[in-house]
Amino acid sequence: MSAVSPHDLDLVREQLAREPGELTPHRVAEALRRSGRPVGDATVLAVHDALRRDVLGAGPLEPLLSLPGVTDVLVNGAEQVFVDRGQGLEPTGVRFADDAAVRRLAQRLASGAGRRLDDASPYVDLRMPDGSRLHAVLAPTARPGTLISLRVPPRRAFTVEELVAAGTVTDGGARLVRAVVAARVAFLVTGGTGCGKTSLLAALLGLVPERERIVLVEDASELRPDHPHVVGL
Repeated sequence: MSAVSPHDLDLVREQLAREPGELTPHRVAEALRRSGRPVGDATVLAVHDALRRDVLGAGPLEPLLSLPGVTDVLVNGAEQVFVDRGQGLEPTGVRFADDAAVRRLAQRLASGAGRRLDDASPYVDLRMPDGSRLHAVLAPTARPGTLISLRVPPRRAFTVEELVAAGTVTDGGARLVRAVVAARVAFLVTGGTGCGKTSLLAALLGLVPERERIVLVEDASELRPDHPHVVGL
């Protein structure tokens, strides 16, 4: 699909704002013609897709959130966007036109979850309707610009056996955690960001007998244990 320049997007936005209505490829094509831009099928579809992401999804971050294995997408102002796919942070080629564009996205995401984000309340930490966790801080409170952190919920819970197969847990470690859960011993899971704490804890909760009830108390809902009786607070 053709690349779309921020300038072309702004031109189309201005044209569409003058005549509010449903966002369709036909209206995008007409807006491009009035702006004197080239109008080809690939360009029209690319602009339409970009505008649709701006309105309904996570804007230019949407493709990153769909990457296999992605756990986090981080935005440090307009020029720095990173992803974490379990191997540490990786820089991406995604850029925003300016910090105002990052700010608009952060405010729209927060608004979609029913929270306020503005100069009087310049930061949020919340759970999105799709289960993602959003942390955002507006500039100038944040530097070098508005910050956005999106934590992608795991698509499914891993079993202890799968963690062993992946090399995350040793055979001896698996025997130990199974014994801990079976003995109902209190334990603590700690570690750095992105090291697999949530995946490990979800796997351990999956070892709880099905006749038991699991009550999760979390600041932000992230755990998705494979268990038939789970409630969250």
